[in-house]
Amino acid sequence: MANGGEDFSQFDISKEEIEKLVAEVVRYVIFKTHQNLGCPIKREELVHLVTKNYSQRNLPAFVINAAKEKLSSVFGYELRELQRSRPALANLGRSSQNSVADPKSYILVSQLPPEVYKKYVEDVNTAHLTGFTFVIVSIVHLAGGKIPEENLWHHLKRMGLFENDVNHPVFGNIKQALETLVQQRYLQKDKVNGPEGNTVFYELAERALDGPVREKIKEYISQTWDFEVFGLLRRLVYRV
Repeated sequence: MANGGEDFSQFDISKEEIEKLVAEVVRYVIFKTHQNLGCPIKREELVHLVTKNYSQRNLPAFVINAAKEKLSSVFGYELRELQRSRPALANLGRSSQNSVADPKSYILVSQLPPEVYKKYVEDVNTAHLTGFTFVIVSIVHLAGGKIPEENLWHHLKRMGLFENDVNHPVFGNIKQALETLVQQRYLQKDKVNGPEGNTVFYELAERALDGPVREKIKEYISQTWDFEVFGLLRRLVYRV
């Protein structure tokens, strides 16, 4: 355990016990990421793994940091803390399904070169979900980073994706597929109170605003600016 030998003695437990805790956190993060399709893992979940049998005050932070090092050095993953961005709709009387007591959370991000990840790690059975994510994020990006729900569904209908379709041959329940992007923190969903009633907006969230993701979107859009954008996005969704 890197840099751990000089510090763990402060907790009055053995090195073996700490290594066991680190391994438990690593296993939990990898399993939970796979089980929940990459949805963020709350810090309190990882803290609970440590504190269920130990009460030392600074032990959870120590173990989580050690788990980060192991995930990077052994598995090639960065355990990245999501940085909450201030929504553009923050001062417009919004009601957000994500804004109540937002806890710290983590996601796993591959540190492998893209070509290596694609060849040895990427699951071809979930490639269509990656395409769907890219389509939605691109639409919201082109709309300026936020878009009314009604307008988003208007664009999706042009690609044959309908709100009431629960048996799509590729995506299944389309509305649930969109909500999954909210849970994964690619999007934030807000209800804004206005003079004409409530309007639901989708806005880019932390993962969509991540540097590499944002740059890929900008690069793609710049390369296809002279073409029929939504036609290209449709081909991406259906992989034709």
